[in-house]
Amino acid sequence: MSKFTRRHALALMASATGAACTSAGGPAVQLGTGSEPLKDLAAAKGIRFGTAMDVREVSDPAYLDIVLRDCAVIVAENEHKMYTIQPTPDAMNWTPGDTLVAFAKANNLGMRGHTLLWQHPQWLPDWINDSDFANASEAEAVLGGYITAVASRDADFIYSWDVVNETIDPETGDIRETSFTRVMGPDVLEFAFRTARAAAPDATLAYNDYMSWEPSHEKHRTGVLRMLERLKRNGAPIDALGIQSHSNDAPPSAFTPTQQKVWRDFVEEAIGMGLDIYLTEFDVNDSMMAPGIVQRDQEIAAFTRDYLDMMFSYRETKDLLMWGLADNHSWLQGFKPREDGIEKRPTLYDSSYRPKLMRDAVAAALKAAPTRA
Repeated sequence: MSKFTRRHALALMASATGAACTSAGGPAVQLGTGSEPLKDLAAAKGIRFGTAMDVREVSDPAYLDIVLRDCAVIVAENEHKMYTIQPTPDAMNWTPGDTLVAFAKANNLGMRGHTLLWQHPQWLPDWINDSDFANASEAEAVLGGYITAVASRDADFIYSWDVVNETIDPETGDIRETSFTRVMGPDVLEFAFRTARAAAPDATLAYNDYMSWEPSHEKHRTGVLRMLERLKRNGAPIDALGIQSHSNDAPPSAFTPTQQKVWRDFVEEAIGMGLDIYLTEFDVNDSMMAPGIVQRDQEIAAFTRDYLDMMFSYRETKDLLMWGLADNHSWLQGFKPREDGIEKRPTLYDSSYRPKLMRDAVAAALKAAPTRA
C-alpha cells in the first residue's frame, strides 16, 4: 500500500473525459467518467457491488437509474431493523422491508439483510429496553422468535445477513449491555447466530461493525477481535466480518503507512479465523477537509483507491456496498455536519447525479483487483 498522496487522483483527472466545469451559480468541479457499470467490473473479479436503499428511493426514477446501472445487490438502510419491523410488541410492520425485497426481485438484484440484532440500547425499541426479563429463557423466547420470523421470511432470497451489529463499545472494547445481556450475558451473540442459521440455512452470516483504521479505534478493533475469537471458539456459525468502512473520526490524510499497517494486521487476524470480508457501508466523510470541491474530490478519490486496493488485495473480500450512491441521499449530510455548513461530498455521484472522481477510483480499484472464486 502506497503512502497517501494525490497520485491516484491525478491519474484519474488525467483520464477523465469530464473537464472542470461550473454548474449554474456553483463552483468548478471535476467530473468522473461514469462509463462502465460498476456491477460488471466487480462481477468480473468475483465481487458483488451494491448500495443501501431507503424505501422512499423506490419512487425516485433519476436515482433508480444509477442504482440499476451500477448495482448488482442492495441492502435495506433501515427497513430490516427491529425498530422498523417491531416497534411495539404486539405487531410486525413488514411493509417497508417487503417493498425493497419486491423491488430487488423485480429488477434481478441480489439482497443482503441488515440487521437481525442491533445490540445497542440506543437502537433497540423502547419495549425491548424496558423489558425486565425474568431469566435467560424468557429473553431467548423474545429474541429467538423475532430473529426466526425475520430471517425466515425471505430465506430463499436474501443471500447474507448481518446477524449482530455494533455490539462492541468503542470506549471500552467490551460488549454493550442491553436488556438481553443482563440475563443472557455474552451468550446472546452465539444464540443470535445459531437462531439465524436455523431460520436461514443458506445465507452467509456476518458480524457487522464500524471499527476502522482510524487512530482512535484501537480499543474498538481489539474488542471486535476478542469477540470474534469467542464466537469461533464457541462454535457460532459465523461466516464473515462486515466492515462498514465509514471514516468519520479522521480525515483521509490520516491513512498513513503506520495506520495502513495497523489496519492490515486487524484484517488479517479476522481472515485468519476463516472469515470472509464484506465492505458493507462505504462512504467518505469530508467533515474535516478543506471546503474546496475540487480538492475534496481529489483527496476522497485518492483515499478510496488506496483503501480499496488494500481491501481487494485480500481474496476473502467478497462484497462492496456503498451506503448511498449520491450526495443528496447520504446520511452523512446530517451526521457530524461541517462547521461551515456546506454540502458534503461523500459518495460516488453528486446531488445532480453526475459521476465524481470517487466513482472512477472505485472502478479503477475493481479493475486492478485480483480475481476471486
